[in-house]
Amino acid sequence: MKHRPTSLISAFLVLAGLVVAAGSGVRAQNAASIPAAAAPRVVVINLDDTVQAVSAEHVTRGLAYAASQNAAAVVLELNTPGGLDTAMRAIIQAILASPVPVIGYVSPSGARAASAGFYILMSCDVAAMAPGTNTGAAHPVLLGGAQPDKIEAAKMQSDAAAFIRSLASGRHHNVDLAQKAVIDSQSFSEQEALSGGLIDLTASSLDQLLNDLNGRVLTRSGRLSGVQQTLHLAGARQEVFAMSLRERVLDMNGSLAFALLAIGAMLLYVEFTHPGVFLPGVAGLILVVIALFALALLPISWAGAGLLILALILFGLEAHFPTHGVLAVGGVVSMALGAVMLVDAPIPQMRVAWSVALGVAAGFGVIVTILTELVLRARRHQVVTGAQGLLGETGIALTAVALDGTVLVHGERWRAAARMPIAEGAAIRVCRVHGLRLEVEALDAGAPPQGTYAAGDS
Repeated sequence: MKHRPTSLISAFLVLAGLVVAAGSGVRAQNAASIPAAAAPRVVVINLDDTVQAVSAEHVTRGLAYAASQNAAAVVLELNTPGGLDTAMRAIIQAILASPVPVIGYVSPSGARAASAGFYILMSCDVAAMAPGTNTGAAHPVLLGGAQPDKIEAAKMQSDAAAFIRSLASGRHHNVDLAQKAVIDSQSFSEQEALSGGLIDLTASSLDQLLNDLNGRVLTRSGRLSGVQQTLHLAGARQEVFAMSLRERVLDMNGSLAFALLAIGAMLLYVEFTHPGVFLPGVAGLILVVIALFALALLPISWAGAGLLILALILFGLEAHFPTHGVLAVGGVVSMALGAVMLVDAPIPQMRVAWSVALGVAAGFGVIVTILTELVLRARRHQVVTGAQGLLGETGIALTAVALDGTVLVHGERWRAAARMPIAEGAAIRVCRVHGLRLEVEALDAGAPPQGTYAAGDS
């Protein structure tokens, strides 16, 4: 009993040691579970397209996503011939308002940032180009390539020049050289742009670009004007911001949109000429709706749309008033001209190509002509089934026929009656059909004409 206090003390010390050891193990486990500082994230947005509403929506969404993810930077890869002024300004406004630094990078080799792409490049916090690329040629043009009068042209040029001066000075680029790209439509290679102070650096790859920019201090402009921000891009994890399903569906040029519209209209025509099939009608309606949504995002010429409507009217008239192809040819010409005029865009890449317009219009005309001919043949063709199919058919009297008898028509035996007696074995012709009973006449020269029986039931 004298050793009990010592035993209790020993047990207490052992228990305390176990508790301390357990606590140490938990702290070690928690320390091990805490990850090291996460690698910086760089969001990559590809603008490999004409600058229009869908591409502007994609870039704007990508910048908002980068801000929500606290990305270290956004790389806007540019390869564009230019596009619409409204879409370009929407992209630039999003860049200037972005809390995340935006790096404009003309890439890959062989790419360009022309016209609207030049403005976008100048608006980025950092402007870079890959070897073998070019930028510039940013003189403003009217939709459709129309020539404005002198006053309007001067206004457009003055507005565009002021805009590029604002962007270039805000990003500390060569203002005079940037203005020449607008006023004189000058273009620059990557070396000319670098030596002229239009861009900040050249890089052969995205990895090299991020490595060269690591640690660079930027003086932001736009919404964060005057704020200095250091780029921490060492070991950055690159994340490509993909288009949404809606953007992929609607991201089409004028040629593709017109082709879908024509195919959809053709399928609807098939449904109208062959009612009850349903599948062509449903598929055609879907294609027409998608094409109209895509065309709604492009600058549309009402003259071109009117010619397309006229073409459809001419094709429809050809189906009801056969003119041996005259209306169909007029429809083909009207559709081809309407397609070329449909998209009133400043650059050829956004318009409907001549080859597509002629090919689709000619194919549409040929198919409509064939379908129309089939419908007209079906209307003219004599009915060969049912009671109507027996009228005028010939056969043989198997028995003498008067008020009653039996005849053979179409290889089938029929009960028959005749207004004039017919001898057995004589050739007969069907004049009337009364249910399952035929009214016949003899085919000999003395037989009365078929018109004699016009008053009978049928």
